[in-house]
Amino acid sequence: MIRRKPEEWIRVTKQGLFVDPGNFFIDPNTATDIAVITHGHADHARSGHKKVISTHETLAIMKVRFGENHSPLPYGIAYGEKLKIIDVVIWLVPAGHVLGSAQIVLEYKGSRVVVSGDYKRQKDTTCLSFAPVNCDVFITEATFGLPVFKHPEAQEEITKLLRSIDLFSDRCHVVGAYALGKAQRIIALLRQKGYERPIYIHGALKNLCDLYAQNGVDLGELLPVPISKKNQKNPNLEGQIVLAPPSAIADRWIRRLPDPVVVMASGWMRIKQRARQRNVDLPLVISDHADWNELFQTFHEVGAPEIWVTHGREEAVIHQANLQGFKARALSLIGYDEDNV
Repeated sequence: MIRRKPEEWIRVTKQGLFVDPGNFFIDPNTATDIAVITHGHADHARSGHKKVISTHETLAIMKVRFGENHSPLPYGIAYGEKLKIIDVVIWLVPAGHVLGSAQIVLEYKGSRVVVSGDYKRQKDTTCLSFAPVNCDVFITEATFGLPVFKHPEAQEEITKLLRSIDLFSDRCHVVGAYALGKAQRIIALLRQKGYERPIYIHGALKNLCDLYAQNGVDLGELLPVPISKKNQKNPNLEGQIVLAPPSAIADRWIRRLPDPVVVMASGWMRIKQRARQRNVDLPLVISDHADWNELFQTFHEVGAPEIWVTHGREEAVIHQANLQGFKARALSLIGYDEDNV
């Protein structure tokens, strides 16, 4: 068998990453015939593909987000289950990003490539942990690919939230968290810290929280935010925790809450200016992506001589990777959202 170099059979197109000998895309940005999807976030998973291949959990997330008919041919596979698509063998391993998130392992003519999708390395009880796989090329994100980004332990950040609740017991704490993954992780972290009171959630979070619960993730008692009369604050929320998508915090919806302490959970909260721009009172540095040190920890663990960077802080990561002995290059894929991470 003649060995084929990965750059000879994987290429970047306007629609995204294309695997030639399998005739499929990975996380394409427009509808295609065959799409292999790493996870359910809207910048990676889109409706309209003729056939979608992903984990069963990601398919369930796409069904919740896009409806029953998001694809005429949804095909779910378990982690570790091998599938041959024309001449390429693929299998999925956990990425540790959100429920159902997966790295795509590609094997073709003696070469193995791993497409990471989005991933994190911190422990998260709401999804399976990242699993390193040895490969010839590791295709990675670099959302937080600058030395300034070093995420603290998430439990330390939750302690800050609980201290603030004790200090401002007559105020509502509204936590901005992305609807898929971040919100459920925040809830689980609170439960692990012993917070047993009901947690109030914005309506946009309900269906995905229900899906997590159906997949065995215990989130405790969740209640809808009570609807108050126009221009009236709801006193029942004093001293309570409310979770909402970041867009709701910037909206007049927040006015119904009693003197809210605005909290934002994101890796971007490491940058104080970002917190000030969003009028955040309590920034929590909690991210579902790898930080600077974790990116390079991962590169060494997978043992790939080549690192390809899809999006994010590409130049810094490529420079440092080359200094550490890797052969690194940018793919510069477009269409990935970095606001809610």
